[in-house]
Amino acid sequence: MRLVLVRHGETDWNRDRRIQGSTDIPLNETGRRQAREGAERLSSVEWAGIVSSPLSRARETAEIIALELGLGSPIIVDEIVERHHGDLEGLTFAERQSRFPDETDVSGLESREAVVDRVRPALVALADRFGADDEVLVVTHGGVISTLVRAAFAEELPPGGTMITNLSAHDFRVADGALVLEKFRPGPPVDLATERVESTAR
Repeated sequence: MRLVLVRHGETDWNRDRRIQGSTDIPLNETGRRQAREGAERLSSVEWAGIVSSPLSRARETAEIIALELGLGSPIIVDEIVERHHGDLEGLTFAERQSRFPDETDVSGLESREAVVDRVRPALVALADRFGADDEVLVVTHGGVISTLVRAAFAEELPPGGTMITNLSAHDFRVADGALVLEKFRPGPPVDLATERVESTAR
């Protein structure tokens, strides 16, 4: 089963480069437009369903995509919520560097290991709800995606400073009870079906 993890659309805090974490910040109009445009690029694949984090920015992104693609209502999975950032939430990246330069004393900051421990089993468990050959969209968060990518590549990817853009899409698969990364795309959404055909032809 393939899972395509999609980062939600833009919020005002994304625009202002503020750390959101588990703070429930809604999409802005740019984010809603990104979701509609992302749905168009994702339309070349036959999706078996769509899953979302409970936070409104992810849930609304999933709802827009589901409506555009004629999918059912998103399945809400609490465990794929964004990484909790504690006292960092609401700060700009510059403020974070000033107040917490090494992040060692941040109250409430969830470790990357804890993120993997809650997210990976929840994604693997989706194999019980869908078929082995199904493709499922999962709308989640940049911190979740980057943490899973780091875990898959022993912290080598993504390189420092790499931004996982809104509506970027990343291919994972569930195989033998494990979550495996197939394709990391930090940039904007692409036509997945076309990309896969071209990749196979090389």
